[in-house]
Amino acid sequence: MSVLTTGMATSPPPDDTLQVLAAEGGTLASIEEWINTVFNPVSDAVSNFVFAELTIGSVSFPWIVAWLVLAATVFSCYFGFVQFRKFKLATDLVRGKYTNPDEPGEINHFQALASALSGTVGLGNIAGVGVAVTIGGAGATFWMIVAGLLGMCTKFVECTLGVKYRETHADGTISGGPMHYLRKGLAERFGNGFGVLLGKVLAVLAALMLLFFALAGGNMFQANQTFAQLRDVTGGDEGFLASDGAAFVFGVILAVVVGAVIIGGIKSIGAVTSRLVPAMAVIYISACLIVILVNFTDVPNAIGEIISGAFTGEGVAGGAIGALIVGFQRSAFSNEAGLGSAPIAHSAVKTKNPITEGYVALLEPFIDTVVVCTMTALTVVIADTQFWNDAKATVAAGGDTPDGVTVTSESFGTVLPWFPYVLTVAVVLFALSTLITWGYYGQKAWTFLFGKTRTSERVYQLVFCLLTIAGCVLTLGSVLNFADAVLFLLALFNIIGLHLLMPVVKREVADFAAKLRSGEVRKLEKTST
Repeated sequence: MSVLTTGMATSPPPDDTLQVLAAEGGTLASIEEWINTVFNPVSDAVSNFVFAELTIGSVSFPWIVAWLVLAATVFSCYFGFVQFRKFKLATDLVRGKYTNPDEPGEINHFQALASALSGTVGLGNIAGVGVAVTIGGAGATFWMIVAGLLGMCTKFVECTLGVKYRETHADGTISGGPMHYLRKGLAERFGNGFGVLLGKVLAVLAALMLLFFALAGGNMFQANQTFAQLRDVTGGDEGFLASDGAAFVFGVILAVVVGAVIIGGIKSIGAVTSRLVPAMAVIYISACLIVILVNFTDVPNAIGEIISGAFTGEGVAGGAIGALIVGFQRSAFSNEAGLGSAPIAHSAVKTKNPITEGYVALLEPFIDTVVVCTMTALTVVIADTQFWNDAKATVAAGGDTPDGVTVTSESFGTVLPWFPYVLTVAVVLFALSTLITWGYYGQKAWTFLFGKTRTSERVYQLVFCLLTIAGCVLTLGSVLNFADAVLFLLALFNIIGLHLLMPVVKREVADFAAKLRSGEVRKLEKTST
C-alpha cells in the first residue's frame, strides 16, 4: 500500500491519477519507462514495509499511522496536554509579544509558522479529505480533529528540539532539523559512544530521506500537478497547454520563480510565505464558508452527523473503528507531525528560548488539520451531493475509491459552478508554496551531507530547479512513490529520537516558566510580526 492513496498534502496520488505528460512512444516516454523500471523494485520494497497494514476486525491501516498517533498521545500525556494549556501563549508568541526582534535567528515567529505551513497545507487538504469522508463517512471528521489536536504536541516537541540544537553559521544563517537534534541531542543525552554513534547514524539517514523527498515529492510532483491542473482547466488535450513544449516552457517559468525565492534563503522564503499562506487560506476558506452559509440551516444536522458517525460508523466499512482509523490516517498524512520536516523551518526563528518556537509550532496542526481539513469535510457533509452519497455506497460495498478532488469539487459546485477555477488557483498557490519550502528543506539536508559553501548551495539550487522542469514533462511514478515512502520511514527514526529526548524538552518548559515568573521574559508592549 502507499500513502499516495490518502492524498497527503505533499505526496503524489496513485500512479493511475498522475498526469502523464510524456508523449507516448517518444524519447521522454522511453526515458520515463526506463527510470520507472529501475526504481520499481526498490520503491515496492520500501513502500511495502513502510505502509504495511495492521488489521483490526475488518479494517486495515498502515502501521506507520499507529506509530504517529501513539507518539502524539504519549507526548500529550507526558507534557500535560500543553497544546490546550498554552494555546493562548502560542498565539501571543506568534504575534511577537514575548520576543525581541534583535534576538538570534533569521525570521520572526509568524514567518517561521507560515514557512512550515506552506510545506503541509496543499492538495491533500482538498482531495485527501474528500477521500476520507467518503471511506470513513462524516464521522471520520471527528477523529481527524482529535488526531490533529494530539499531533499539536508532536510538533511542539520536535520544533523545540529543532531550535535548541540548531547551528549558526559564520554568515549568520541557521541550520536545524532532525539531522541536527538527533546527532547533537542523543550524544548529549547519553554522553557515551552509543549515543554519539546512534545520533550520527540517525542524522545521516534523516538528511538522506529529507533530501530525496525534497527533490522528488516536494518538487517534481508539485510541478507535475500544477501543470496538470492548468492543462485540464484550459481545455485538456485540445488546449494550448497540451504539448510537451508547453510543459517545458511552463517548467522553466516555474523554476525561475522558485529559484528566485530559494536563492534568497529563509528570509526570502519567510517574506513570500508570510503573504502567500494567508492569501491561499483566505481564498479557500472563503469558498468553504460560502457553501456553508448558503446551507446554513443544514449546519446543525451536519455537525450531528459528524459526531454520531464517529461513534456508530453507520454505513462505513468497519463501523466506528473504520471511521476512527480513516480520520486518524488523514490527519497523520496531512500535518506531517513527527516526520521531522517542519523543525527545519522553525529552527531559523529569532529567539533565545527554544521552547517559544515549540509553542508556536503547535499551532501548525491546528491550522492545517483542525481548521482547513475540517472546513473541507464540513463543506462536503453539508453539501451532501448525490455523487458523494453514491461514492460512499460504492466504497461500503467494496468498490473503488473515487477521486478526492471530484468529491470536493462536486460539493463546491452546488453553490459555486465556477469552482474549478478557484480550485486551480488554490492548487497553484498550494504547490508553489510547497515547492519553495521543500526547496529550503532539501538545501539544509544537502549542506548537512555535502558541506555548507556557496558553491555547494548553488549546485543544489541548480539541481532543484532542473528537476522542477523535469517534473512538468515527466511523471516518474515509481520515483515519487519511493520518495513518499522514505519520508514516512523518517518518522520511524525521528520519533525514536523524540521519545529519548522528551526530558530535554521538559527542562526547556521549566526553564521558560521560571523566566516568566521572575520577569526575565515579559510581554512586550509592541508586537513585532
